[in-house]
Amino acid sequence: MSLRLHFSAEDLGRVRLTATPDPLAEATFSLPLLQRSGTPALEGWRQRSLRELSPVVRPLLELAPAGLDEYVPEAFIRVRGSMSLEHSLEATWSMPRHVWAADLSVAHEWRSSVPRWIGELHEGDRTAARLVDRAFRSYYDAAVAPYWRQLAACVQADRAHRVRIMAEHGVEHLLATLHPSLRWESPVLHAPCTADVDLPLEGRGVVLTPTFFLTAPVFRLDSADPDAPLEVRYPVARELGAYQAVLAGGGEDGGQLGHLVALLGKTRARVLDAAATEGGTAELARRAGISPASASEHATVLRTAGLITTLRTGSSVRHRLTPLGRALLDGTPC
Repeated sequence: MSLRLHFSAEDLGRVRLTATPDPLAEATFSLPLLQRSGTPALEGWRQRSLRELSPVVRPLLELAPAGLDEYVPEAFIRVRGSMSLEHSLEATWSMPRHVWAADLSVAHEWRSSVPRWIGELHEGDRTAARLVDRAFRSYYDAAVAPYWRQLAACVQADRAHRVRIMAEHGVEHLLATLHPSLRWESPVLHAPCTADVDLPLEGRGVVLTPTFFLTAPVFRLDSADPDAPLEVRYPVARELGAYQAVLAGGGEDGGQLGHLVALLGKTRARVLDAAATEGGTAELARRAGISPASASEHATVLRTAGLITTLRTGSSVRHRLTPLGRALLDGTPC
């Protein structure tokens, strides 16, 4: 059984990529994963986070429990383009009341029983809002902030990769390579589903949002605006080992290249790091701890991806980072 998204030519022209990861959305998507054991790649992060959690985060465990498939509270994943938890929370609390009401109706559809205080939260209860605001700030500090630099850079690296695919090969190739669980048969995108569903997009378009704390793509129609684009959130970590690369060490020095390891592999990430200081192939090899032949092969791949440039003068070459390569290495927005 599958969900079949039917794209028109207008929809293909309205495919967009979210610019930056949102701290509040990432925290929200991480909550069910925190409460669900059995994913070895996330177990170290789970145990470290659980040890650091304060009792004030308890309301969040009711707000976004494990075991509800793709459900998380929509109100807390709506903000896009923010790199600050403070900004995300302010934008969330200032949403119009009809948006909160629509999100509550979705909660009732997904959950057999919605705790009374969650209904009061969506109806504007200030005490409930203060409790949840405090809980998110505490939870983010314990479970997300220590990894945010690596996490954000991993998402930015994936986005830059997708932009390049779209620019060089077109939007259909982008959709065809978005995630292994998705299948593109023009003009239909097929996704696993618990029922057979055909959904014509009818010109509303699609927003693609790379998300770290996901293990499978999630599709969301805006409950408050039927004409808004369909949002497709997809995991940036293709293999579970990639989570370990970003979440290992709680942000210690050994994990500084974790965001690149998840995307490029350990050796290629070291070569990119070595190119932060302009140098020849032998210098890159020495800094990365590999042979010159291997350094040359990895430099070719990085150059093809637009992450480094190579200047040739006679028989010598000099490698250096492009602006995109520098952004990915530093974990800054592209």
